[in-house]
Amino acid sequence: MSSPSAPAAPPAHPGYPDKIDGAVLKVAGVVVLGAIMSILDITVVNVALPTFQADFATGGEPLPYSTVAWTVTAYTLALATVIPLTGWAADRFGTKRLYMTALLLFTAGSVLCAVASSIEALIAFRVIQGLGGGMLMPLGMTIMTKAAGPARMGRLMAILGVPMLLGPIFGPILGGWLIENYSWHWIFLINLPIGAAALVYAWRVLPSDRPEPSESFDWVGMALMSPGLALFLYGISSIPGEGTFFSSKVIIPGTLGLLMVAGFVVWSFRPAHPLLDLRLFKNRNLTVSTITMFLFAAAFFGGLLLVPTYFQQVRGESALSAGWLMAVQGLGAMITMPIAGSLVDRLPVGRIVPFGLAAIVGGMFALTQVTATTSYWYILPVLFVMGLGMGGTMMPLMTSALKTLTSHEVARGSTLLNISQQIASSIGVAIMSVVLTNGLNNDPLLKASRAFGEASAGVTDQAQLGTIAARFPEVAALLARGQEALVAAVNEAMASAFATTFWVAAILLSLTLIPAWFLPRKREVSHLLDDADAEQVAPPIVLH
Repeated sequence: MSSPSAPAAPPAHPGYPDKIDGAVLKVAGVVVLGAIMSILDITVVNVALPTFQADFATGGEPLPYSTVAWTVTAYTLALATVIPLTGWAADRFGTKRLYMTALLLFTAGSVLCAVASSIEALIAFRVIQGLGGGMLMPLGMTIMTKAAGPARMGRLMAILGVPMLLGPIFGPILGGWLIENYSWHWIFLINLPIGAAALVYAWRVLPSDRPEPSESFDWVGMALMSPGLALFLYGISSIPGEGTFFSSKVIIPGTLGLLMVAGFVVWSFRPAHPLLDLRLFKNRNLTVSTITMFLFAAAFFGGLLLVPTYFQQVRGESALSAGWLMAVQGLGAMITMPIAGSLVDRLPVGRIVPFGLAAIVGGMFALTQVTATTSYWYILPVLFVMGLGMGGTMMPLMTSALKTLTSHEVARGSTLLNISQQIASSIGVAIMSVVLTNGLNNDPLLKASRAFGEASAGVTDQAQLGTIAARFPEVAALLARGQEALVAAVNEAMASAFATTFWVAAILLSLTLIPAWFLPRKREVSHLLDDADAEQVAPPIVLH
């Protein structure tokens, strides 16, 4: 049971203590549990795709990769569809009630995924799971912002940032371990006890808030934005599989989705309460932070995807080993995130974020020098430095964006931020995947080695192998020096394709420094309490 009370507060922010107390930490615990489930599930499924190909095979033939990849795409599209609804639904039903509904939907979807008997059923159940997961992050940011108050937002948002940064790193580790030691069903079943605990925890700890059901629902905006965003992201997510931006599978849904989103932008300024309140971009902090976050997410998350792939394809590491190697980046983030969270409560974000971005940009440029034999003593410190930059970048940006909004605007502001990050990440992953794929496909040695491999499949006679190799002079010259020479040269060519893609990511990350220059460098007054009355201002205190 919880009830609001108003202890003595510092003059700057009436109703909120300056220090983080146990009640706020309990609220943060609920939000972090939900965020861990949502973000881990985005990455943990990636390592299970080959298992899906075999387990759901029909007629002895493994399913095409493009088919099982829909278990990832369907979840992402469901996220994109439901995120725009979150701001309105939070105002209409209250954040506590909606957050518990999202937890229940996500947990139920996880159990259904675990018992799926076909790939079609699994894809459908992933949609249900994504509808719940899509609401958890923006709602969590809203709950944390209102619980913390202006003076503690940075420190509390740093806590929320832990699963956001560590999920992509430890997701593959957890997924690989569960599949190797148990079965793929457990990557979904593990959400059942966590979800049940989070539901009970949320019911006991989260304060009841007052919904404002007077706002009308923007049906036109819904018809334009959610399907438009889903179509656009579907087109973007099809680029790696098609290998080009100019496939009809990319252009048709992508263009149609873009037109619908553009139509929504025009429409959104007409109703008093649009599905996404683009009028919030009048707030300079929100606008600059969103632009910086968009460029950062596109470049960084697209580039981040390449590193574990490099470890596996070029260095021959297993998915589990690659995940452990990536953990050093999470260690760097864990060091700087609480420091940045504390600093952002005292210093303008424009004096913090540029240093984090500089570390990430420097690290990405360092990765452009990787080869097939680069020492891990070079790569791992670079990843650690990038992790330090991550911890000083993401959550300070989000804090800056939300800190000067009023209490009523926070839910809609966090929704805008989450949509921007989702779109940027999808675009970044698509760009980096296409650059890497084209680099691997167009290298003369790699093309020749693939053709030689296909032509020599099943051939054991050495004379016949020599005849086949003669058709590929690059391969024959290397084989004359031994099989190891061919393998080493192929790995070096693959590493060169990765290095080229890291160059693209590094250049895009450098562009992030431009909007970051316009982040506030002077302390600005918070407006979080401007539209809150005495009852709303009081921080939640949990009673036992």
